[in-house]
Amino acid sequence: MSNALFRTKSVEQCIKDTERPERGLRKSLSALDLTVFGVGVIIGTGIFVLTGKVAKENAGPSTALAFVVAGLACGLAALCYAEFASTVPVAGSAYTFAYASLGEFPAWVIGWDLVLELALACAVVAVGWSGYLRSLMDSAGIPVPQQLSGSSGGRFGFDLPAAVLVLVITAVLIAGTKLSSRVTGVIVAVKVTVVLLVIGVGAFHVTGAHYHPFIPPAQDVGGGSGLNAPLIQLMSGYTPSNFGVMGVFTAAAVVFFAFIGFDVVATTAEETRVPQRDMPRGIIGSLIICTVLYVAVSLVVTGMQKYTRLSTDAPLADAFKAVHHPFWAGVISFGAAVGLTSVCLILLLGQTRVFFAMSRDGLLPPAFSRVHPRFGTPYRTTVLLGLIVAVVAGFTSIDELAELVNIGTLFAFVVVALGVLLLRRRRPDLPRAFRTPLVPLVPVLSLLASLWLMLNLSAETWLRFAVWMAAGLVVYAAYGRLHSRLRPDRHSRPSARPPGPV
Repeated sequence: MSNALFRTKSVEQCIKDTERPERGLRKSLSALDLTVFGVGVIIGTGIFVLTGKVAKENAGPSTALAFVVAGLACGLAALCYAEFASTVPVAGSAYTFAYASLGEFPAWVIGWDLVLELALACAVVAVGWSGYLRSLMDSAGIPVPQQLSGSSGGRFGFDLPAAVLVLVITAVLIAGTKLSSRVTGVIVAVKVTVVLLVIGVGAFHVTGAHYHPFIPPAQDVGGGSGLNAPLIQLMSGYTPSNFGVMGVFTAAAVVFFAFIGFDVVATTAEETRVPQRDMPRGIIGSLIICTVLYVAVSLVVTGMQKYTRLSTDAPLADAFKAVHHPFWAGVISFGAAVGLTSVCLILLLGQTRVFFAMSRDGLLPPAFSRVHPRFGTPYRTTVLLGLIVAVVAGFTSIDELAELVNIGTLFAFVVVALGVLLLRRRRPDLPRAFRTPLVPLVPVLSLLASLWLMLNLSAETWLRFAVWMAAGLVVYAAYGRLHSRLRPDRHSRPSARPPGPV
């Protein structure tokens, strides 16, 4: 039984499966496309909201250092992803990497985790986009009826803009990955232009005195209670502190989640023309670009307005209002609305690729690994998941579930770091176009950093994550284990249909 649970799928077999025309994805992406995807999914509400919120509550002007720390932690994971994505250029990201290194059952666990993570992330982003759109429409004198604005404050409703966004994105994804990259390219160009304008204009309104003290004096904070408390507090009694040197690391644990998304680039490895060269460039390049932009924005916003006076809802927009530039506040809102569109598109793209890879391996019904004869995309999977995410975004208020996105991503980071270590040991002869430097140090540091951040999440989040994983175990036992393409007796079992006449 244990051998069956941990049977691995060789790298050669993973690559061979992509050569079947009816189940292989079309190769159309370049390093530039991948970098655009990465920037498109990383830069979202974090750069417009999280910078000011963390500066006011956790680190002050030293938020810039927190972004550097978080960027380095993500960089460790990115190096591991780059090695795997260039060595195993197959759809599925961490799921496929786990199948090739840890075994079938760990691969199922991480695949099931990614399906939840990306679905909730896409729905959360769609709801956030809907909020920005409704705000812009209200400013234009075209308010959206409350019944079509979602559920909030005990009021039940359907979030029509969020659902429509997901359905439109679903259609774009079915039409082809190259079209998706072109749409994303336009959106990212608009988004980055807005960010650069904000940095350039805001730099002229920076006051040096606002940076003093750059690292404010430390303040102890009371921990949560019950399931709302971080897991590490319940285990050891440790509580984080705000401001001071330790406040920088507390802030880093918060702003880390503004970087979530670069790992989604790895899900498109199979659709990349030269994955051995382009995947590392796309993953690492997008992470570097976003880190630089995050640091620059945090320095501008804390220089324009004293960190103690920053708002937590729309800090950048309010900072420009404070220096009497309401026009730029509107530009920021427009940039946030545009930017979230690309985030939603790429998250749904990543989810469909993981689901597609699991179906192709027999762990999910084979109908979901069929590609469209014209567009070369997994259209059945895209339609199914697009409809589900649209319903979730339209009917569900999922603010409390957002942390599940974070724990799912960090769990994937842990699996990828372990996978690099195991595959290096088991297959040292395997050709690697990109090699993670300083192995085993870098994967071990990546693993420890991810575990530390996971422990800082609430016990309630861990409980919900455990419930989802338990449901996954039931699905695997009832279907995946019996239909796996690696099952030895799969091809020898008698067919349900009686043989015809000879």
